[in-house]
Amino acid sequence: MTFDELLTKVRTKAQDADVSGVDFLAVQVNITGKNEGVFYVEVKDHRINVEPYEYYDRNCAVTMDMTNFNKLIDGKLDPILAFTTGKLKVDGDAGKALEFSKLLKS
Repeated sequence: MTFDELLTKVRTKAQDADVSGVDFLAVQVNITGKNEGVFYVEVKDHRINVEPYEYYDRNCAVTMDMTNFNKLIDGKLDPILAFTTGKLKVDGDAGKALEFSKLLKS
C-alpha cells in the first residue's frame, strides 16, 4: 500500500466516524518505513478533516509503520498492546491517541 492509498483509506473511514461527542481532537500520524509520510486528523466543531501535512498545534503525534497502522484502524491491533510492545509511539497526550484510534476503528 502506498502512502496516498493509506490517506484515502483514512479519509474514507473518517467519513463514517461518529464525532458528535468530540469537541476538539488533533492528531498527527507519522508513518515510518518504505512508504513513509505524515498526515493529521482534526476534529473541530463536530467535523473531521484529514490532510497530508504536519500539525504543530496538536494534542499528540503517533508514530507507526504502515502495516501496524493498517491493523490498528482495521481493528486487528489493540492500541494498548501496540503501545506497550513498542509498535505505536505517542508524543503528547496518550489519552487523545486512544480516543483517535477508537474513532477510526471499523
